[in-house]
Amino acid sequence: MINSLKDLESIRNSHLQDIKIRTGQLPASDKQSVKKHVLVCSGTGCTSSNSLDLLNELETQVSKNKLKNQVKVIKTGCFGFCKMGPIIAVHPGDVFYCLVEKEDIKEIVEKHLKEGIVVDRLLYKDEQTGDRIKQRSNIHFFQAQNRVVLRNCGLISPEDIAEYIAVDGYFALADVLMNKAPQDVIKLIEASGLRGRGGGGFPVGKKWSIAAAATGDKKYVVCNADEGDPGAFMDRSILEGDPHSVIEAMAIAGYCIGAQQGYIYIRAEYPIAIDRLEKAIDQARNNGLLGSNILDTGFGFDLDLRLGAGAFVCGEETALLRSAAGQRGEPRPRPPYPAQCGLWGMPTLLNNVETFANIPLILRYGPEWYSSMGTQGSKGTKVFSLAGKVNNTGLIEVPMGTTLRTIVFDIGGGIPQGREFKAVQTGGPSGGCIPAELLDTPIDYESLKEKGSMMGSGGLIVMDETDCMVDIARFYLHFSQDESCGQCTPCRVGTKRMLELLERITKGKGQMEDLETLEELGAEIKDASLCGLGMTAPNPVISTLHYFKDEYIAHIKDKKCPAGVCRALLDYTIDEDKCVSCGLCAKACVADAIIGEQKGRPYFIDRQKCLKCGSCEARCPKDAIYAS
Repeated sequence: MINSLKDLESIRNSHLQDIKIRTGQLPASDKQSVKKHVLVCSGTGCTSSNSLDLLNELETQVSKNKLKNQVKVIKTGCFGFCKMGPIIAVHPGDVFYCLVEKEDIKEIVEKHLKEGIVVDRLLYKDEQTGDRIKQRSNIHFFQAQNRVVLRNCGLISPEDIAEYIAVDGYFALADVLMNKAPQDVIKLIEASGLRGRGGGGFPVGKKWSIAAAATGDKKYVVCNADEGDPGAFMDRSILEGDPHSVIEAMAIAGYCIGAQQGYIYIRAEYPIAIDRLEKAIDQARNNGLLGSNILDTGFGFDLDLRLGAGAFVCGEETALLRSAAGQRGEPRPRPPYPAQCGLWGMPTLLNNVETFANIPLILRYGPEWYSSMGTQGSKGTKVFSLAGKVNNTGLIEVPMGTTLRTIVFDIGGGIPQGREFKAVQTGGPSGGCIPAELLDTPIDYESLKEKGSMMGSGGLIVMDETDCMVDIARFYLHFSQDESCGQCTPCRVGTKRMLELLERITKGKGQMEDLETLEELGAEIKDASLCGLGMTAPNPVISTLHYFKDEYIAHIKDKKCPAGVCRALLDYTIDEDKCVSCGLCAKACVADAIIGEQKGRPYFIDRQKCLKCGSCEARCPKDAIYAS
């Protein structure tokens, strides 16, 4: 049981050497005498690539080679370089092994752990120089980042509270409870300039101040972990790799606003994050860092989980609170805002995972340290999930104000196969598509809004020349329309009408007046929808109409999809010079649209019968069939 600052310091000191081993802080003279630490990524990405099998095999081989007293195997959260998973890091030395398979473990143990010989073939290979890079700190993907919120992910075991304490965990809570009044803590948060990382960017200190001033029989602190944007996994990775940072922050928030109970609303599709949160909450409770009389200060605060069923609309704060209370997840008009009337009608402070994860750091290092990063209006760093047509997919963290070009071409390594960059979607279904000519746009709240997009929770989807922007708009609008709660007519009916127009255009049946209708409908939906999700649903359509109008016109006037994506606008052709008359394409065609004789003249396609399904192209062994 942890009852005092002295108890926290004792735990930190007893585990401090482990952290020094992993962060390269040991004196050279000590490195030969300490245990080797083998860190195995066990975030969702690596786990889906069987990293837990690697961990089990590591423990087996360590035992078999009688190295238990010399090697410590640790399950960590996401390292961030998802493209290179499964990942194993060995310390001291910060040796970074990528794309590890179960069959490689025996060699790692017998060569590296037993003999001290690095397995070169498993090191990261620089795509520019072809060199093998031994240390993670020398890999440019990591060098170009500023990992603040992600500082502990891939460093500590998320299932051991002592390791979190060893990196100064819960010391911010102790300092707040023992030395600071609630209003003083809120002033520090305000001075830092931290804005909500859930998408809206509302000043966090101001929200805490409003919740603190509100009156009610009870108050609540709620964490929004209902991450619903396609391609987004920032909050999931934080919870999988560093759950105690969020727990500590929520306890601090409870102290500041006068709440004794908190809830983490998390989607049920995050089983690893849920499991680690449950373990972390139990550990904090068993050690006296949750519950009554925390650190013998008289303050009590406890936490529970609420599982969401995956409804996108429950990312909206009022819908989330209704769902957390056991009701249908539907938004309600604001005001009153949740800080005044939230969960069960009581004042409720609601922030998302990344927002809370910043709080202990601000209080440990001071608001001046935090506000020194970022831009004038957007302080600190931002975590992004980088996905799509980019070489280095993964989880990154950069200072606010970093340009899209830096993220896509420096950290992201550019576009695969030498293709041309076309656009990047920021903010998920609620955001917009930013074209190549705006690659030097800094990523901050105001700049993205000015360009017709938004920060959102932090998903970045990169697109290249093979992507059709009309189809991209259709995809995102279909998602938003499908996820609409249906409560208000502008969103329920308006997005349906917009989707019908887009589907008509992608099938070559659109009219030029449809473009004006799309713009009018988009403006009306933004103005009249009940909640923020409805208001932003037209953004992908409006932004692509603005920046890629020529593609819409090509679909309507020329009946062509420039990217070759919209199937109804494609014509399939057999190249006579490549065709070997094998007949496999004819066998694959369900419409009997391919005519010819085996080992005779080249086959050809009857376009009147062709369904444009693409099965012939997929079946051809000589790449003789192409779409245009």
